Amino acid sequence: MKHQLKSRQRGLSFLGLLVIGGLLAVTGLIAAQIVPTAIEYQAVLKAVNKAREGNSVAEVRSIFDKAAAVDDISSITGKDLDVTKEGDKVVVSFAYQREIHLTGPAYLTLKYTGRSK
Repeated sequence: MKHQLKSRQRGLSFLGLLVIGGLLAVTGLIAAQIVPTAIEYQAVLKAVNKAREGNSVAEVRSIFDKAAAVDDISSITGKDLDVTKEGDKVVVSFAYQREIHLTGPAYLTLKYTGRSK
């Protein structure tokens, strides 16, 4: 009868539960560090789209820097923007990267690029 009960038991062992819990914890920690960079990227896109209303390169960079101060953007500044003209429209593009320290010599590098619409 003991053999019959043991074969019916199903589930996760304690060691399996610890491994899965550890993997979920590590994934959660990494995600918690990635989310703020993604939010900042959205703020940069918003500031770039606002900055394209400027008529000169200096004005575009000034508008971006003011928007960056309001939205607390620290990864990129107005001088890092590439300002060009396509026809009669001002196009502002950018590229930057963020590094997230994982452990020891391991880093996660996130590269962000974009341009105004």
